[in-house]
Amino acid sequence: MTTADRPTEIVWHRPLLWLAAAMAALTVFATVAALVDARVVTGADVWLKPLKFALSVGIYSLTLSWLIGQLARGGKLRRVAWAAGAVSVLGLVIEMVIIVGVAATGESSHFNVSTPFHTVLWAVMAFSIVVVWMMTLVVSIALFRNPLGDRARTIAIRAGAVLAIVGMGLAFLMTGPTAAQLDDYQGIVGAHTVGVADGGPGLPILGWSTVAGDLRIPHFIGMHALQVLPIMVIVLELLSARLPRFRSEAVRFRLAAIATATYAVALVLVTVQSLAGQSIVQPSGAILAAGIVVAAASVIAAVLAVVVPVPSKVAIRA
Repeated sequence: MTTADRPTEIVWHRPLLWLAAAMAALTVFATVAALVDARVVTGADVWLKPLKFALSVGIYSLTLSWLIGQLARGGKLRRVAWAAGAVSVLGLVIEMVIIVGVAATGESSHFNVSTPFHTVLWAVMAFSIVVVWMMTLVVSIALFRNPLGDRARTIAIRAGAVLAIVGMGLAFLMTGPTAAQLDDYQGIVGAHTVGVADGGPGLPILGWSTVAGDLRIPHFIGMHALQVLPIMVIVLELLSARLPRFRSEAVRFRLAAIATATYAVALVLVTVQSLAGQSIVQPSGAILAAGIVVAAASVIAAVLAVVVPVPSKVAIRA
């Protein structure tokens, strides 16, 4: 990528940056609170959910601020995306206020419809996150209609945005009642896990179930394509200073396309695995076989992308 290919100036979306800073402060607070507050909700420390959401929202806000800054300054798309970013800030603030407030009372914020008050809180959270999803979609559309640099950076940013939209949408799979909840209503409608009740054995910090399917996994993986794919291309750009092979735009584009395809297939696999009730740490059968094939194919494709010469452009005479 030449200097001319890069956006000449990136002006970050300040409200999203302020939100990211607030989430950094909340992360510190929730960490300290988790150390001193021994209360447990659904098998996990009461402050673990605010901690995880603070980290996720902080990373999302920082990334969306940067993405909006990629749009041409002064253009209509930039103004629309800036407004979408501002609305996202409002929706995420509402979401976090409820999550932290309910955690402080020692109760569950998600899926809780045990009282009219909790039902209203859950409905407000659901509405706010739908609004955030819609605003992310608006920014993604703007990214598809704006030049973003060379082909590698463009495919990484646009594919990351699309996969993030899909990943955020997968959260809706958690909101339906389980069979056990239909048989024995206890004021909770919806669940993270498939096949067992929430609150069982899980991975440290993340809490993902180690004994059953967990729909938080595809939600997480899809949502964070927004960061992973662009960061990968930026790393390739930095490596090009020391590794001449990566100075080729065609090589970086090949690797970005392979990473995009691999990420998309992996998202499909973990979604199917979760819905099948299979733990992320115990893949088996077709899921395990497919994972091995995808991993092997991706490595082979990446090696070939780097070592196979890039065809020279040959002028064709009419």
